Amino acid sequence: MTLDVSAQAGEPAQDSASPARHAVRVSPASAWWVLIAGVTGLIASTTLTVEKIKLLLNASYVPSCNVNPIVSCGSVMTTPQASVLDFPNSLVGIAAFTVVTVTGVLAIAEVPLPRWYWVGIAAGSLAGAGFVHWLIFQSLYRIGALCPYCMVVWAATISLSVVVSTVAFRPAGEGPDNAVMRELYRWRWSIAALWFTAVFLLILARFWDYWSALL
Repeated sequence: MTLDVSAQAGEPAQDSASPARHAVRVSPASAWWVLIAGVTGLIASTTLTVEKIKLLLNASYVPSCNVNPIVSCGSVMTTPQASVLDFPNSLVGIAAFTVVTVTGVLAIAEVPLPRWYWVGIAAGSLAGAGFVHWLIFQSLYRIGALCPYCMVVWAATISLSVVVSTVAFRPAGEGPDNAVMRELYRWRWSIAALWFTAVFLLILARFWDYWSALL
């Protein structure tokens, strides 16, 4: 099966007549970004898990990511929000980002993966992004502290959700709905940039008294 290349989208597209179960390929840029997000998130999640274990073994242990009263993962790791399922959230991150890392390796190796697989990865990353935003709210307005490693996971999850969603849901055919999706694909990084900017402004506003005192 040959794949048409869309000049606007920049991704190898599926034959519009092919069944959804057929495999698709992704551009090298998207494949590398999936791998980078997976590895980055995996490292951050693993580090958080190690720090949590050290803190459990020694209550007086000071985590390496305790920078100041605001940027302090120790203040976050001991809260109920850090263990929503009665075990550290970072363990979920290790499992999820391992799958993402393997997916990135396969994509870079140009191993065609079925569309349903990419839809599953996209659904998982969007669910993860939703959970991340709940954690952002909790960190800013309930806990009152920022965990550096957690913020790395936030960035990896949000950017990953943008990339894999465009791979999974980018249409190959014509039509008004597909035109909208193509425009969303075209502006995906602008959307991601606005997304990150909004989170940054929330952080800046929430702790403005502390930041301004440092100036």
